Amino acid sequence: MEKSQVYFTNFRTTFNENLIQKLTRLIKKAGIAKIDFDGKFTAIKIHFGEPGNLAYLRPNYAKVVADVVKELGGKPFLTDCNTLYVGGRKNALDHLDTAYVNGFNPFATGCHVVIGDGLKGTDEVYVPFPEGEYVKEAKIGRAVMDADIFISLTHFKMHEATGLGGAIKNIGMGCGSRAGKMEQHAAGKPEIDRGKCIGCGMCARVCAHGALSFRVPEESSDGRKKAFIDHEKCVGCGRCIGVCPKDATHPGSDNSNEMLSRKMAEYAAAVVKGRPQFHISLIVDVSPYCDCHAENDAPVIPDVGMLASFDAVALDQACADLMNKQPMLHGTIMDERTHTHNDWSKDVHPTTDWTIQLEQAEKAGMGTRAYELVTI
Repeated sequence: MEKSQVYFTNFRTTFNENLIQKLTRLIKKAGIAKIDFDGKFTAIKIHFGEPGNLAYLRPNYAKVVADVVKELGGKPFLTDCNTLYVGGRKNALDHLDTAYVNGFNPFATGCHVVIGDGLKGTDEVYVPFPEGEYVKEAKIGRAVMDADIFISLTHFKMHEATGLGGAIKNIGMGCGSRAGKMEQHAAGKPEIDRGKCIGCGMCARVCAHGALSFRVPEESSDGRKKAFIDHEKCVGCGRCIGVCPKDATHPGSDNSNEMLSRKMAEYAAAVVKGRPQFHISLIVDVSPYCDCHAENDAPVIPDVGMLASFDAVALDQACADLMNKQPMLHGTIMDERTHTHNDWSKDVHPTTDWTIQLEQAEKAGMGTRAYELVTI
């Protein structure tokens, strides 16, 4: 496979060009206008940040992308799917509140926000992916798949479970419905925290396979019935997670970080397969943890620049290579780590291997790790 082109520019500005103008020039130079946007719905996948976190991308960058799409005749919208965990983005209403509080509103970005998998994270499309080793049918937010064109706008950072949070993670994990996220994180079977369960029966009402039953646990002190899941009947759809009013239903934790990365890569490949796509990543505020954390720790390397490509795999590889060429920043988590001085992600998260997701994405036909860096 021939090398993919990845376009790069740093964060330096001049009196004639600010960062907004520079990002516009970058994505146009990278060839975004080659896509036919005329009248097409265009999903711009972005992370809206968790309440309290300040490392997420500024809404100004999203406006650049939305404005270029509109200039080319498209109909852009910002999107992300709901989370499995309890927080500010578990359902569409809380998710929208978080997006608006963090500045992602139509007045600031020039386009609307659509939560990809609906009110409770159950509005999904089953996307066949016969190429997958681990995922044969990806559960993707319906609005993401309804879009004619897909663009990822990624805050490149580190991640405690996958090593890096780049374009592949933004797409694969970010576009999965709640059931899709569960499938990536675990073997697809949810668990019940009976300390939280109130026996309301909501989970049983949405289960199409009769996997939920209620009885008084042997250890009960109050005689109240609690939910039990029959994993022989359960198909791992995740709807019980979406409807539980007390967050008593949660995904199992029976999956390794390596398997998580491989499934996530195949989910990403399923999302973009066979349709126009374009990918943008900013290596800025490179925090040691995902933006899903309510807190963001201090950036571990200096800000590097902005990149764009039609190939998300090449883009992630280029971002990782640029990251590892940077000096570490003192006064950060780096001071607490043993350094190899050639892989900052593995220094910060020694139990993870960021290369696995790229290897699996390449294997799944999403793109190539071989790239030519074009500096503008």
